Parts: sequence; C-alpha cells; structure tokens
Amino acid sequence: MIIDAKGHILGRLASIVSKKLLEGENVIVLNAEKIILTGNKDWAYAKYKQRVDRASISNPRDLGPKYPRRPDDIFRRTVRGMLPYKKTTGRMAYKNLKAFVGVPREFTDEETVNVPEAKAGAVKKGMELGEISKLLGAKF
Repeated sequence: MIIDAKGHILGRLASIVSKKLLEGENVIVLNAEKIILTGNKDWAYAKYKQRVDRASISNPRDLGPKYPRRPDDIFRRTVRGMLPYKKTTGRMAYKNLKAFVGVPREFTDEETVNVPEAKAGAVKKGMELGEISKLLGAKF
C-alpha cells in the first residue's frame, strides 16, 4: 500500500497505518514533509524541541534517548508509539513501514492511495512536519 501523505493529519494517519501494519501489510508513505500537525504552532514547536533536547538535559555525556528531527523519521516514530514495539509482533510490523520525504524515483509511476479518514478538512491551526523539522535544524 503506497500512501501519498500530502494534506493528511499526523495522528489519524499514524493510527490507520499502524492498524494496517499489524494486519501484515507493507506500507510506504510518500511526502512525509507535507503531513499536517494540528494545534498551535508555538505549542507544537515547544513539544518537539523538548523531546529533541531531552538527551542533553538528563545526562550531557549520554547519547540517548534519541528523538528524530527529519519529517519522515518523526512520522515513523509516531507510528512506532502506536505499535506494541517491545513485542515481536510490533517489531516485525514496524519493519514493514517505509516513509520518504518527497517522492523517490522508483515510486513516481506507482499508484498512490489517499486515506479519506485522515484528510485535513478545514484545519484552522496547524503546521506541516517539514516546517517543524526545519525549526529543529533538520536538513532534507
């Protein structure tokens, strides 16, 4: 299943993708930088900035916990939180997920699917994952 994530809401899309992964499907998500995170921009930036900075607050010499900055990795981490990742079924399902920034060459001619339950209708407040990633310092 190949999903074009442009204009989809982060949490809704992640929950649908996690259900598909647990059913045993291979899921590929394209245009991860155009996924919409609803809510106030200042709140969203503060939330993700706190997660990224968590490693240096707890122990400056420690290397973890790691939290991603790139939009495709943020989406993958969101889906991972909705899977039973500490069990083998969750780990095997998580390996079937691929997320990309933009559309790679091998998927340009492939037919993509939109998820109508996850589409952003009239969202008043929100920003794209690409914007948050650039504020966090990601280069993609």
